Amino acid sequence: MATLHFFFTFINSFFLFLVFISCFSEQTHAFEAKNTRTQDSSFHTIQISSLFPSSVCSPSKDLIKKRPSTLEVFHRHGPCSKLSQDEAARRPSLKDILSHDQSRVESINARLNPTSNTDKVNDKKVNLPVTPGSSLGSGNYLISVGLGTPKKTLSLIFDTGSDLTWTQCQPCSRSCYKQQDPIFDPKTSTSYSNVSCTSTSCSQLSSATGNTPSCNVGTCVYGIQYGDQSFSVGLFSKDTLTIASDVFPNFQFGCGQNNQGLFGRTAGLIGLGRDTLSIISQTATKYSKYFSYCLPSTSSSTGHLTLGKTAGVAAKSVQFTPFDSSQGSSFYFISIASIAVSGKQLPIAPTVFKTAGAIIDSGTVITRLPPAAYTALSSAFKQGMQKYPAAPAYSILDTCYDLSNYTSISIPTVSFAFAGGVKVNLSPQGILVAVSSTEACLAFAGNGDASDIGIFGNTQQLTFEVVYDVAGGKLGFGSCWMLIHMC
Repeated sequence: MATLHFFFTFINSFFLFLVFISCFSEQTHAFEAKNTRTQDSSFHTIQISSLFPSSVCSPSKDLIKKRPSTLEVFHRHGPCSKLSQDEAARRPSLKDILSHDQSRVESINARLNPTSNTDKVNDKKVNLPVTPGSSLGSGNYLISVGLGTPKKTLSLIFDTGSDLTWTQCQPCSRSCYKQQDPIFDPKTSTSYSNVSCTSTSCSQLSSATGNTPSCNVGTCVYGIQYGDQSFSVGLFSKDTLTIASDVFPNFQFGCGQNNQGLFGRTAGLIGLGRDTLSIISQTATKYSKYFSYCLPSTSSSTGHLTLGKTAGVAAKSVQFTPFDSSQGSSFYFISIASIAVSGKQLPIAPTVFKTAGAIIDSGTVITRLPPAAYTALSSAFKQGMQKYPAAPAYSILDTCYDLSNYTSISIPTVSFAFAGGVKVNLSPQGILVAVSSTEACLAFAGNGDASDIGIFGNTQQLTFEVVYDVAGGKLGFGSCWMLIHMC
């Protein structure tokens, strides 16, 4: 679940992502300033060379040291990844990444509206010892946590669109894929126990996984399936979870005995969703259902995930928009009010965004918009890019340009307005993505139907501190640059 600039690192001979511009530029463009700006806010000017991030890790550790309960976030294919570098040889192509992204989007829609999306996911189901359900695709952003007593460090994918946390477990009675960390062995942990079939938490697996749990000799058995055909099945268990210096006894998680799919060499997945079994709910007494993250701005840098409120996230530097409670609690629903290109609001009727609603998702790479909204955005962007020759569509990206004859370009600014008067100006990383050494595309895609959910993806979240006040019912946007004080 993850950003295109790093995806671009996946392309065999290209380092893929997006534009890296100066800290000053990010600070002044992150939000709509309350005072009148003296500079032109209609275009971003970027160097073509900035499309190619470094192959050397440049970690951002200052904030990790200053904040409690904060974990580093890595892209699993980047040079900062703690996973084995031989995974580089198995990096998927950008087209594969976009294909998996589409599978995730279809899974989200199937979960929200099962009757209208059954045909899209039926041929992707695997044989699980549970009732098949619709969940999401696996992702690409990693954090490391401790599990067991004594603790074992595990590198897990983190995902706001998933609820159940799981890891591969010995003895891997059916199948385990290769992972970098030693596979967790419950026999070595003095605090491990299984969850019984008759427990309340076992019955809660249905909402957390989309599958009805089963029972094996009195032990609850979970099964979770992802839209990219990956899956995990195993024992529902309890053990001590360690996040930074915080310890949580009896954390409930999946101990996977049959795991297959596109998880790379990660040890599993950590669910940051809203369900009762998510890590957010299970650590609520400590963190009050409050967390934030900055995704790595490039594949060669690191980001962070902070659990709980901290002094580092100043109220004045964060704009909050309310979650849309009318849509339910399965995802983080938000309300998009309008979109502007080069400072001009697009002529999109409010009903276009309200028909299906929208969510914010850390695992979806490319933002998905209702057809009418995407058409308006693409048309306005093309108007601002008339001087650059068009290039053929690339997978789901259809507004593309040949930049082979340029060393620098000017691209229209794009901003989103959300409920509550929040206006977010996207960074260049969130507007344009490189698909080769000479071509780049608008980093948005249109949904196939007006009834499909809109998704604010992780590419558009780059350079923002995204703050989830789940208990308070609101989502915040701050600037990673201002909060980390890297400039």
